[in-house]
Amino acid sequence: MRERQYLQCHHFACLLDDGVSNQSIPIVLPVETEHKERLEDCTAFCLRYDGKPVAILRKPEFYKHNKDERCGRKFGISNPGHPYVKIVYESGDWLVGGDLEVIERITWDDGLDQYRLTPKELRAKFREMNADAVFAFQLRNPVHNGHALLMSDTRKKLLEQGYKNPVLLLHPLGGWTKEDDVPLAVRIEQHKAILEEGVLDPKSTVLAIFPSPMMYAGPTEVQWHAKARMCTGANFYIVGRDPAGILHPDGNRDLFDPTHGAKVLAMAPGLTQLEIVPFKVAAYNKKKGAMDFFDPENKQDFEFISGTKMRALARSGQDPPPGFMSPKAWKVLCLYYQSISKM
Repeated sequence: MRERQYLQCHHFACLLDDGVSNQSIPIVLPVETEHKERLEDCTAFCLRYDGKPVAILRKPEFYKHNKDERCGRKFGISNPGHPYVKIVYESGDWLVGGDLEVIERITWDDGLDQYRLTPKELRAKFREMNADAVFAFQLRNPVHNGHALLMSDTRKKLLEQGYKNPVLLLHPLGGWTKEDDVPLAVRIEQHKAILEEGVLDPKSTVLAIFPSPMMYAGPTEVQWHAKARMCTGANFYIVGRDPAGILHPDGNRDLFDPTHGAKVLAMAPGLTQLEIVPFKVAAYNKKKGAMDFFDPENKQDFEFISGTKMRALARSGQDPPPGFMSPKAWKVLCLYYQSISKM
């Protein structure tokens, strides 16, 4: 981003020069002062990753990286105990934007590039499937049967509304995440197992990777997640409880109000092509022996299986209650957690 775009994003959460387009998260390149002084008189320079040229930045524009203001506005906090705030404060004191010319398609050669579909490729895929509605689900965690229940219920409701072929975009986040999150390769294997066992219908589901990093910026970031899926052709977006949320660095409370993500999305500017599907809370129904939508009037029948409990079960090789997660998908998680326990 150039400074004009950065300021629009920073203060209005939108880009304004060609209509109103939601852009709540800045796309920026921080640089150190020594590099800024070396490059500021250049008309273009090469961007490299691990020594390999990946793009050319033409007509570069350098501007000050006010980290306190950026963190205060985007995260509501400047505490480096927040993992992405820490990244911001450790980055360069200048930002640079310009006209970007990508040399060739970015690949990671990690066995997952086939899932890194561009918005244009996803739109083509949906046309090929004759989708008349696309609903997207954003996640950075393994899928349990409660998530699957919500996705299946959304498809059922779209069919009831008269759509003939609603397609699910299962779109896990594939950029940087904090250290204790499950790695992307493991999550993809787990999602594939969910599809192979028919918990989600593989004929009406597209599994693809969303390449953004996770910033844990709550209602600000969830607008970026929704806007990016709108660009793929999705017209329905499932928003969860506390989307892009994280615990406060003091560890005693949520940093963001868990309900605000869905409320903000429902009124965010520049997302008019997207209908927001509110998240319904699911829990394990002990009477049914399955994940079910939580009924407060019969709360004694339900058990909330926390991420902490799930990880403990996986590390010890124990099975969760029947119906919590498909066996093949659970095995993927067990193998992962047991492997890191041995390190």
